[in-house]
Amino acid sequence: MKRFKIAALVTATAVTASLTFMPLAFAAAKPSGTNKNSASSNTSSSGKSICKASYAVGHAPKQMTIPVIKKPFKNKTFTFTTNCGDVVIAADGVKAPLTVISMAYMANGGYFDATLCHRLTTKGIYVLQCGDPTASGSGGPAWQVPDENLPSAGANSYPAGTVAMANSGPNTNGSQFFIVYADNSMLGPNYTIWGRITQGLEIIKAIAAKGSNNSNGDGDGSPNQTVEIIKASAK
Repeated sequence: MKRFKIAALVTATAVTASLTFMPLAFAAAKPSGTNKNSASSNTSSSGKSICKASYAVGHAPKQMTIPVIKKPFKNKTFTFTTNCGDVVIAADGVKAPLTVISMAYMANGGYFDATLCHRLTTKGIYVLQCGDPTASGSGGPAWQVPDENLPSAGANSYPAGTVAMANSGPNTNGSQFFIVYADNSMLGPNYTIWGRITQGLEIIKAIAAKGSNNSNGDGDGSPNQTVEIIKASAK
């Protein structure tokens, strides 16, 4: 079967993946909390901690060659093992094939391992943003993927559980993605939707309940609860 490079990829420069409600020059501050020496913990209704300590820090992205893709395009299941529990995503490899292939390639290649989710928004737009090894908001791989499966404009284009790509403009998708933990009505139809959470949405909601450090304005900053992707995989 013919194998070919991902179409319309361009060599990435240091861009910041962001959402339209923030300037494209946005770069998240270093994660708050105590990820370097200890970590604050989410607690369940019983008071038992559901998050383990994390000692992850921002670091240079793993160097990877541009992925190769092979038809037929297929759906995949991603598992992000975090210090707060497993988050499982059903990825739509039919409607967003290039994105899913790229993300699966990075997940299985260790790109996301020991990385921090660097941004949480809690007012107007409700997302946890992850996928940048540098934890600065400006990291990404050596390629970019064109937009796919953009939603129609509407009152709730990104319902709770949606997983979409963050970007710095059209066709600039890299490794940064966001998880929607509550219905969003303020996001424009500019972000590739590539999956939905099938397990772990309650974890993201518990993280969101702890808020952010507001380093980028009220309700926008690094999550107060340190969130580390310990290991990622796709199959």
